[in-house]
Order: sequence, then structure tokens, then C-alpha cells
Amino acid sequence: MEDIVRFETVKSYNDFNNEETLHPLVSVIDFSKASPRNRYKMYFGLYVVILKDVDCGDLTYGRANYDYQEGTLVFFSPGQVAGVRKEELFQPSGHALVFHPDFIRGTSLGRHIQDYGFFSYNVNEALHLSQRERQIVLDSFSKIRYELEHPIDKHSRKLVISTIELFLNYCVRFYDRQFITREDIHKGILEKFETLLYNYFRSDNLQNTGLPTVGYCADSLHLSSNYFGELIKKETGKSAHDFIQEKVIDLAKEKIFDRNKSVSEIAYELGFRYPQHFTRLFKQKTGTTPLEYRSQN
Repeated sequence: MEDIVRFETVKSYNDFNNEETLHPLVSVIDFSKASPRNRYKMYFGLYVVILKDVDCGDLTYGRANYDYQEGTLVFFSPGQVAGVRKEELFQPSGHALVFHPDFIRGTSLGRHIQDYGFFSYNVNEALHLSQRERQIVLDSFSKIRYELEHPIDKHSRKLVISTIELFLNYCVRFYDRQFITREDIHKGILEKFETLLYNYFRSDNLQNTGLPTVGYCADSLHLSSNYFGELIKKETGKSAHDFIQEKVIDLAKEKIFDRNKSVSEIAYELGFRYPQHFTRLFKQKTGTTPLEYRSQN
């Protein structure tokens, strides 16, 4: 079994990077302080946001590879494993924000942390920053470090958490910008999505496996479900789930013209376990039942 370096506490990650522990549950790390090291596969029991300043080689997450470029942010949530073990030494560079789930427990940020979907994105879906955006990130990290170096008082936790929340909200804006500026790349993914559905619908998958899920489509395109869903929503104005359903209805309309097939037969061919579910969806999307659509056309 491959060795994995585990980081369950902020202190363990600080020690690994030669960073002083100013607070047991939150830290801002300057990787230039770290000693040269091999590449490791790492498990995080923490929220970790890494800003890479320079090209630092390959990093893997799941089955995806990502080549770090200057000015990129990558997000990890507790329970994720990332990295690849290699023997050659390298000098880490960049910065990181790390915080334990206990630090935000019981706060507004703790209740809404799942809303920041990029913590579930794959590494190859990293956030590529402009120079101005990168400076905002560094300013946020600097404000957090200032509070950590300041003597702890009744305001400390609130100020640090509010700064983290503001930083994450900026990241939401930056990702929205990235969906626009990388539009050509995303259009290619939308085309691949449509091709994937076309091939799926015309294979035996519908009868054998049922309707394709968002998770299946995202995995087939080597994307995380969250990133894939956001991308399709930005490109089409519809959720990926709705997009799939509309393609199913388009296919259903073709089949309904075959009067030798009953509505139940068509429903089973389309992967519905129960014909009434098909009828309900068809009426929801078209305003008519399958039989009414057939008689009208």
C-alpha cells in the first residue's frame, strides 16, 4: 500500500512546513520556510487552500493530473487525499490557508461551508488568478496572519472567521469570472457532454442502467460533479440535471411518433422503471401527456 502523509491537525501541517503554530485551529503558511522535500501523497483532515506562486510540478487528485501554474488556487476539504510520491527533491513555494473544521463549528461560515462548492472540485479545476485577484488573496492571508500574531482577545475568532468568509466569497466571484474567460474551453466540454448523452441514449445503457446521472456524466468527462454542474449552469442557464431531462424528452418525442409502441414501452426503453414517472416528467416539461402529444402531432 502506498504511504500517505496524514495531516489531522493544523500543528502537524505547520510542523511539516517549518511554520510556527500561532493558533491550534487556523494558520497561514509561507511555503518558502519549508525545507526541500520529496513529493508526497497527503491526506487532509483540514480545510486547505493553497496558492502556488510558481510552477511546482505535477499534483494528482483522484485520477486527474494538474500542472500547477503561477497564480493558481486549489481547495481541499477534510477527508481528501492529494499528491503523488516522487523521489526527487523540490523547494515548495507559495502560501496556504489551513483551518480545522472545529474552528468554524457553530458559526455562520460553519453552517454554510458546503455552499462553497469549489472545496469539492478536482485539482484540475483549480482557480486561475489574475494579478489583481492574486493580490486580494495575499491581502486576505495577511489580515488573517495579523490577527493570529495579535494577542488573542474576544474579537480574534470573529475577525479571522469573517476574513476567511470574505476571502471565500471573493473566490466565488473569481470562479464566475473564470467560467466567462475560459468560455472556449467550457464550450468544448458542453459539446462533449452532448455527445456523451447522444451515445448513451443510442446504446443499451438506458435499458440496462437507467437514465444517466449528473455524477456519471461528470465522471465520464473527468470533472467533479460540483464544477460540472456550475459549468453547465453558466453555459446553458439550466442545471445539468434539467439539461439531461430535456434531452430525454427530446428523444421521447421521437419515439412517441412510433404508434406501434405503447407509452409504457417507450418509458422502459428510456430507462424509466415506472411509466407513470415518465408521463409525469413529460407533462412537466411539455405541458401535455405523451398520449396527448401523440394525438396532437
